[in-house]
Amino acid sequence: MSILTDLLYRRKSKKSGNKTDKEFFDSAGVPKKYFQSLDKNSKCLEELFNDSSDFEKIEVKIGNKNGCVFYLSTMLNKNDLNSQVLDSLRQAFKEKDFKHIEEVREAYFPVISYKYAETLHDIVWHILNGYAVLLVDQHDKAIALEVGGAERRSIEEPSTQTIIRGPKDGFVESIDTNIGLVRSRIKNPKLVFEDFYIGRDSNTKLSIGYLKNVVNEDILDELKNRIKKINTSAVLDTGNIEEFITDQNFTPFPLLYNTERPDSVSGNILDGKIAIFLDGTPFVLIAPTVFTDFFQSAEDYYQPYFMTSFIRIIRYISFMITLVLPSLYVALTTYHHELLPTQLLISVQAQREGVPFPAVIEILVMELTFEVLREAGVRMPRVVGQTLSIVGALVIGQAAVEAGLVSNVLVIIVAFSAIASFVSPIYNFAIAARLIRFLLILVAAVFGLYGVLWVLIMMVIHLVSLRSFGIPYLTPVAPFKIGDQTDIFVRFPIWADNKRPSYLMTKTPVKNEEIKPPSPPKQDSGEES
Repeated sequence: MSILTDLLYRRKSKKSGNKTDKEFFDSAGVPKKYFQSLDKNSKCLEELFNDSSDFEKIEVKIGNKNGCVFYLSTMLNKNDLNSQVLDSLRQAFKEKDFKHIEEVREAYFPVISYKYAETLHDIVWHILNGYAVLLVDQHDKAIALEVGGAERRSIEEPSTQTIIRGPKDGFVESIDTNIGLVRSRIKNPKLVFEDFYIGRDSNTKLSIGYLKNVVNEDILDELKNRIKKINTSAVLDTGNIEEFITDQNFTPFPLLYNTERPDSVSGNILDGKIAIFLDGTPFVLIAPTVFTDFFQSAEDYYQPYFMTSFIRIIRYISFMITLVLPSLYVALTTYHHELLPTQLLISVQAQREGVPFPAVIEILVMELTFEVLREAGVRMPRVVGQTLSIVGALVIGQAAVEAGLVSNVLVIIVAFSAIASFVSPIYNFAIAARLIRFLLILVAAVFGLYGVLWVLIMMVIHLVSLRSFGIPYLTPVAPFKIGDQTDIFVRFPIWADNKRPSYLMTKTPVKNEEIKPPSPPKQDSGEES
């Protein structure tokens, strides 16, 4: 950095004498000052990107002045660079004297999307974000040209939230592509996206999207304040953002909804919620979030409402099965034999005869085995992983029964609770249920059903205490809101659900005008039979 420091120091001593280096460098060490000398600007940029093998510089002639194009070859499409920028610069304007940079832009790039960069900081920022930047000698600013980006993963069906009926597209790692997928569904000028840049080292782009005429301004302002307070070196995924902006981190339950589905994000924005996009990840956060959001799927609104209502009830039942079934087995077989029917008790005890472990050890070993198989199946290649999860569980379960280590009924209970956990549409919410399940098993082994009951009561108290951007986590169940029950445990027909959630306190509470239910057309009384 010696050349760069000496250069800026001489400039500093001439004009300001006693100014500190902080006035010439930003927090990342990038000089703010832009020089009209092309050589000085080039030396600064080359010094900054000296160790980067993908930093490239192309010298060009702009009229009777020298110019340079700077870019990162890994951040743009070089074919587009050649066809859109370099071919245009080969035009014959050799004798023309361009007095203003705007004249250069109009002569060479009349149709390319562009921005002007007035400081070296702006130039560096545009280079790092995939622009080709043209600097011309004796001009006071540069032209940042938007060239086609480097190749990225194509849009495909999300792997975590698959559906049978509905759109099959999912978010990718490009924030611009993701925002475009939402805009293609909500063609409304009131749909606003605001940008932030997070991370001192990563400088990652974050955008929040909302409907300006709908969103609650208090929630929006609170979200902006929390984002602005993020002070970290880098963020790589929305999971990092989630830990910085949630109301409480000491909880197993997710306080922000995450999804890969553009239709799910669009629906939440239309309801008055705010979407949080981060460049480099396909997962988008939704704020605020309530407990019942994790029992809803995008497909719920594409299937008939009576089918959706049935499936949604199944999800709630599956959540309770995942949570308490193993602990009920431990409590009943250890302390509360009298609660089991006689024939069932005899059958269970006959199967457990010869098993060398108490019920709690038996079930913990099997639960941990299933968790290991589940995790291995997730991390291995998809086809192999699915085979490992299913076949591994069957083989190990059968072998354990034949060896007399566990009973048949225990394998059934563990398998059923594991399958029930997959019913949850959101992966990290299912993890929360599985974590609490282990706590319930341990408490059931010590205190029986009384311990299970107390843990469930404490869990409900904990849920009631949680907030997501000030919104009670259990609303609209606690506090109970009768008007919001049209899309909680069951789904009412779309024509009957014409209001946005009241707990969001949106600017426009009415979502749809009052619609009469469909009915057969009336027969004209004068019509001939």
